[in-house]
Amino acid sequence: MRVAQIAPLYESVPPKSYGGTERIVSYLTEELVGQGHEVTLFASGDSVTSARLIPGCASALRLNRACSDAIAHHVRLVDIVFEHANEFDVLHFHIDYLHLPLMARQNIPYVTTLHGRLDLPDLVPLYQRFCESPLVSISYAQRAPLHWANWQANVHHGLPEDLYSYHAKPEGYLAFLGRMSPEKRADRAIEIARRSCRRIRIAAKVDKADEAYFHQVIKPLLTDPLCEYLGEIGDDEKDDFLGNASALLFPIDWPEPFGLVLIEAMACGTPVIAYSQGSVPEVVEDGVSGILVHSIDEAVRAVETIEMVSRWECRQAFLERFSAQRMANDYLKVYESLVSEGTMAPEYRFGFTKS
Repeated sequence: MRVAQIAPLYESVPPKSYGGTERIVSYLTEELVGQGHEVTLFASGDSVTSARLIPGCASALRLNRACSDAIAHHVRLVDIVFEHANEFDVLHFHIDYLHLPLMARQNIPYVTTLHGRLDLPDLVPLYQRFCESPLVSISYAQRAPLHWANWQANVHHGLPEDLYSYHAKPEGYLAFLGRMSPEKRADRAIEIARRSCRRIRIAAKVDKADEAYFHQVIKPLLTDPLCEYLGEIGDDEKDDFLGNASALLFPIDWPEPFGLVLIEAMACGTPVIAYSQGSVPEVVEDGVSGILVHSIDEAVRAVETIEMVSRWECRQAFLERFSAQRMANDYLKVYESLVSEGTMAPEYRFGFTKS
């Protein structure tokens, strides 16, 4: 099958350090190539892939000081994709909604995976307008605000099975990995560690939008001798960082669409102590790959009993549910449905008409 993968331009594919969506696009692209499909990746020019690469810009935009308008680059990217559209059996977009006005007026098989939160009021009239556009969710919880949309499938993320190694004997510390933002609640993680008298190692990036939160809320907490702040780390450091932790803390305060770090920890055999919000109950099996909690008190008690969660079973849960091969096979079913004339996904429901 001839497949186009269209990635955001904020990070390279795969990212050099932080970056969830671009990382998943990389895993999917490489797995499809490995299965013998003809894949073209539209991404930043500094991306590394075994697929054919068509750059949408010279280098990733997030840390590019010369970039002041990222949307301009993405509009150009959509136009480049459309120039090549007839070369593919299906176009797979990962750039939110920027391409919808153009694709809705073309008879070209395409699908969009939505990677972010959908509980924003501004999105409702947008997706009402494009109610026939085929979408894929990354968790059933993510769909809730737009339950009436044209959902083709729900495809949980997956990782290459050999990306992370199994760590049987942790070093005793707690880990926090992700964005340093109010919804990820690093402050809760520090409080859980403090009350548990456990060392916590924090690896997180600080976006411009979150600098105030970091300086006002988090930085004063980092003076605690139990805290070690590492900043932003890349894939080459994650294996040891996650694998040597007794548990990953995931004390979120938002409707998490998926939570890639959850399965990264599971791949290392590291159980997760996570607030049961958004996608978390779909990803983490309570008592198998971690412990679900609803408060700091519950999280502290979970730390005390986390050794009862088998690290081997945690790794097996990852292999059974969250491999890149499974993810790619799920997407191939979507592609085949889209390109088969007269085929409509069974989940499709008309909820609105264009106005």
